[in-house]
Amino acid sequence: MFSLLLAVATAKPAAPLAAPGLPKPGGSPIAAPVVPLQQPTPAPVQTPVALHFPWLTHGLAGLFIISAIALVFLLAIQTTKQEGLTGSIGGRVESAYRGRLGAEEQLKRLTGFVAAAFVITAFILSLTGI
Repeated sequence: MFSLLLAVATAKPAAPLAAPGLPKPGGSPIAAPVVPLQQPTPAPVQTPVALHFPWLTHGLAGLFIISAIALVFLLAIQTTKQEGLTGSIGGRVESAYRGRLGAEEQLKRLTGFVAAAFVITAFILSLTGI
């Protein structure tokens, strides 16, 4: 048994197989093909606000999402200004006296406020870099 282990340990290793296109071992020395190194990808650049105040940027992102959903909802439930053929032929009678706003006018005003909040938060978020 010991002689078998000694024979295996002292045996000459087999010649490595040559890959296609490369010279055979023991042949003329040719430089190996140069493989370009992979450049590390740079880390994303964060603005100082996003770096030091993550609670602020995430809070603004939450307000942005809430205002976007509210704006879609408010625009979906509003009626159109176009009243069809009867509105264009007959016209509407509006008085100069402006009393309390109706539900329709309050909805328009609320939609305007939500749209302004949406645009302002979108602008601020674009400045923070998230």
